[in-house]
Amino acid sequence: MHANLDVVRQFIDRHLAEGRTDKVAILAGDQAVTYGQLAERVNRCGNALRALGLAPGERILLVVKDCPEFFYLFWGSIKAGLIPVPVNTLLRAGDYRYMVEDSRCAAIAWSPQYSAEIEPALEQAASGPAHRVLVGGPPGSGDSVPIQLHELMEAASAQLESTPADQDDDCFWLYSSGSTGRPKAAVHAHRAMAVTSQRYGVETLGLVEDDVCFSAAKLFFAYGMGNAMTFPLWVGATTVLFEGRPTPAATFDVIARHKATVYFGVPTLYAAQLGVVAEVEPDLSSLRLCVSAGEALPAALYFRWLERTGLEILDGIGSTELLHIFLSNREGDVTPGSSGRTVPGYRARIVDEEGMDVGPGESGRLLMAGQSLCIRYHDQPERTAAIIQDGWIDTGDTYREGDGGAYVYCGRNDDMLKVGGIWCSPFEIESQLISHAKVLEVAVVGRRDDHDLIKPEAWVVTADSAEGSPALAEELLHHCKAGLAPYKYPRWFHFVDELPKTATGKIRRFMLRN
Repeated sequence: MHANLDVVRQFIDRHLAEGRTDKVAILAGDQAVTYGQLAERVNRCGNALRALGLAPGERILLVVKDCPEFFYLFWGSIKAGLIPVPVNTLLRAGDYRYMVEDSRCAAIAWSPQYSAEIEPALEQAASGPAHRVLVGGPPGSGDSVPIQLHELMEAASAQLESTPADQDDDCFWLYSSGSTGRPKAAVHAHRAMAVTSQRYGVETLGLVEDDVCFSAAKLFFAYGMGNAMTFPLWVGATTVLFEGRPTPAATFDVIARHKATVYFGVPTLYAAQLGVVAEVEPDLSSLRLCVSAGEALPAALYFRWLERTGLEILDGIGSTELLHIFLSNREGDVTPGSSGRTVPGYRARIVDEEGMDVGPGESGRLLMAGQSLCIRYHDQPERTAAIIQDGWIDTGDTYREGDGGAYVYCGRNDDMLKVGGIWCSPFEIESQLISHAKVLEVAVVGRRDDHDLIKPEAWVVTADSAEGSPALAEELLHHCKAGLAPYKYPRWFHFVDELPKTATGKIRRFMLRN
C-alpha cells in the first residue's frame, strides 16, 4: 500500500490501460455496461455531483437498488472527494430519518421504488440534505421534487481527475444492522476495499478475470459490496446484478442465464434452494465456486448441497466493521461446520471474559485484526473505544479453535445459553436438528421453565412434505438426545412456516424469545 491512494484508478480506470475497455463489467437484466462505459459514467457522475455544489468530505446517502447507477454514484462520489454512504433499501421512514440526521448528509440519492419511505423521512428530519437526486423513474411526489440523475450526468463532462487521498483517509461509510440498538456508521478508509479484494477475493477465493460473479446479497451490505462490486472490479471480471428478491427460482435463473462461475449466497437461501432443487433441476454447470456468509453454515446443510449439486460451499465469517470475510474455508480444504481458517493478512484471538487467551479447544470471544478494519464509528467515540482496541475488534461472536486449526462458531456472545450451569451453544443444537431429514431450518433460543431456569427452545421449519406434529417433536427430541450432551436437548418445539430474519438473512432470535 502507498500513502497516496487513488482507489478509483485501482478499481475502475486502470482497466482501460490494461485492454478491458470493451469488456463487459456489469450485466443487469438486459443491460450490459463495459469497463469503458463504466469509467466514463463514473466521471460524469462525479462531475454532476460537484456541479451541485457538494464539497469534498460531505456525505451522500445512497438508497439505491442493485443497478449500474449504484456503481456510478459510489465511485463518482469518491472520485469527486465525497463520502458515499450506501444504506439498506429495506428500511422504513423512521430508519432513514435517523440516518439522514446522524450522517448529516449533504445529498441523498434514491431509486423511485423507495420514495414512499424516503419522502416522509426527509419531511420529518430535523435537518435534511440540500440536494435530492432520483435514480431513474418518474419524479417523486413530495413537496421537493428531486433532480434526475441521468439528466445531471448527460450535462456533465466525461473527464474527471481523482481527488487526492491518503490510504487512511475517510472513504465511505456502512451502517451496521443495529441488532443491539440504533445502527452504527462504520467509517472505512481508502485502503479497505483493496485489502479485502486482494486478501479474500484473490488470495482466498482465487478470483480471476474470466469469472462471472453473482451475489444474492445486495450491494448495500458489506458482504454484497465485495461480492458484486469490488472483487470483480479488482480482477477485471464481470458482475451480474439482480434487483429483485433473491428467491430460489430467481437465483437459479440468473446463474443459468448469465453462466455465473462464482455464486455468493447465505445459509438461509441455500436451505431454501435445497427445498426446490429436485423439482426445478437448475443448470448449475457454469459454477466453480459457491460461497456462504451472514451466519454459520451447518455441516448438514453443506453435505446436502454437496450431495445434490456436487459443489462445495466455502463458508466464512465477516463483518461490516472489517468490511468482508476474515475467516474462511478454501476450495478443496473445507472443514464442514466450521468457518475455516484466517484469511491472509488477518489475525485472530479467542479470549475469556478477562481478555486472556483461552487454551486449545476452549471457547471464548473472537477478536480480529486486519488492515480493512474501520477507522471508527461515526460520532460514537465511547462505542469505538469499547469495541476497537489497539487494532483489534471484538466481533461479538463466540468461537473455539478446532482440530486442524479451523475456527468453529459457537454462537453470538449474547446468544449463548447457560443450561444447568454449563454454557451451551444454540448453533450446536440447531446443527443437530438440521441434520434430521425432516428439518429445513431451525432457530434455538433460551426460555425460562417453571423453575425460572433457562432451557433450549426450538422453532422449526419442516422440510419437503413433513408436517409439524407431536409425533415429529418426539422424533426430533430423540434425535437431539442421541447426538448431544444430555442437557442440550430442546424442552419445547414449535413448528412454523418461516423464521423471522434480518435483511441479510440472519435469523432474528430475539423475536422468538418470550
